Amino acid sequence: MTCHRCRKTIDADEPRCPYCGLANADANGMYQTSVVRIAAGAADLVYRSVDEVPAPLRQKLLASTNSPNSATILIADRRGRKEIAKAVRSLPGSGNRRLYRSLVPGADTERGPSWFTRGRRGAILIALGTLVVAIVTFLFRHRW
Repeated sequence: MTCHRCRKTIDADEPRCPYCGLANADANGMYQTSVVRIAAGAADLVYRSVDEVPAPLRQKLLASTNSPNSATILIADRRGRKEIAKAVRSLPGSGNRRLYRSLVPGADTERGPSWFTRGRRGAILIALGTLVVAIVTFLFRHRW
């Protein structure tokens, strides 16, 4: 494929032209963009990355983003949500359950112990069902 801006040949799967940086509208996949906006006092500054932020201001930025008041904003379409949910499912800890529930509403992420597999659950249900049928049969056949 040819870049519309610089007219150089690029791979169709590339999200951006490696020569001029123009976004490839035909490419599939996820894109990551970042904008750092810092409003301190009367100044309202915008940077394209954390590396562009001046060193003293970067220290304040890093200190504030590692605090309990910081948050991550994620914007994704349906396909992006599915990809993120698939990646989050494999993460350890309770934080992934909250994130997964926010991505897939109504999803059940509670998992039992590792020995409680799907096959064992089925076997336990069959055994309990058989036991219930045996008890009911005994109660109806027994003469009181």
